[in-house]
Amino acid sequence: MCGKGKRATILSGIRLDNKIVLITGANTGIGKETTRDLARRGALVIMACRDVEKGEAAAKEIIEETGNSLLIVKRLDLADTKSIREFAQQVHEEYQQLHILINNAGVMMCPYSKTADGFELQFGVNHLGHFLLTYLLIDLIKQSAPSRIINVSSTAHKMGSIQFDDLNSEKSYNSVKAYAQSKLANIMFTTELAQKLKGTGVVVFSLHPGVVRTNLARHLNPAARFGLAVLRPFTKSPSTGAETSIYCAVANGLEEETGQYFRDSELAASSPASHDDEKSKRLWDVSCQMLEIDWQWEQL
Repeated sequence: MCGKGKRATILSGIRLDNKIVLITGANTGIGKETTRDLARRGALVIMACRDVEKGEAAAKEIIEETGNSLLIVKRLDLADTKSIREFAQQVHEEYQQLHILINNAGVMMCPYSKTADGFELQFGVNHLGHFLLTYLLIDLIKQSAPSRIINVSSTAHKMGSIQFDDLNSEKSYNSVKAYAQSKLANIMFTTELAQKLKGTGVVVFSLHPGVVRTNLARHLNPAARFGLAVLRPFTKSPSTGAETSIYCAVANGLEEETGQYFRDSELAASSPASHDDEKSKRLWDVSCQMLEIDWQWEQL
């Protein structure tokens, strides 16, 4: 494991002055802590938040602490493709570069519901929302190379499989399985995108942040919440949980690791299912169909 002291030494002194970073879900949990660290390094951080009021409060706190006033809060609802498109258009209009995209936001094990476009909420937000956002920003990211895309997944992906015959869980719904499917999709998207971006100067990583004490657990049933309470001494604080995201965003020498999965700021093994190239390509194509976009190799 990359200990905190070792990690701090590796990352110490790395500055992000004149770099533009976009973080989804930046107002709370590990997104907020990632924002805090990258702001401290001098980056301009676009904080993409569903709740702008909470985003502004988080930005104010971080600005006061770091002295970096380059924190921009913008509304982004990943459960609504209209909101994603409007947000991406704003970014294109206001910025000429985007050096780091951190697809961090997510929902976990929530009761069955659908996005504005009719997708099962976890698959829609965790995978399709970030897939579309990345598609809409990819030209900006490519022209800013060397640049990075980081997809926050979970070790829960190891329990997942892609249910191509029921991606929206309309035939049956299990909140844990739906969450695991969405997190597996994050990794399969990462590996496929990394392949497509070879030679462009854009690298892509996925990661497991650890079991982090955040409000993501609010939808768990009482038994599961009790289990988390028992495990609390072994869980991570949001600041510790953000460490692998920060590592993937700023560590030097990771270019050869594009497409890889990280845990505790080190390379880790993802599930065999995540290495199924045929299914990864199929998921890419199906995601494009669901979102009604045409994202081809030559566009990358």
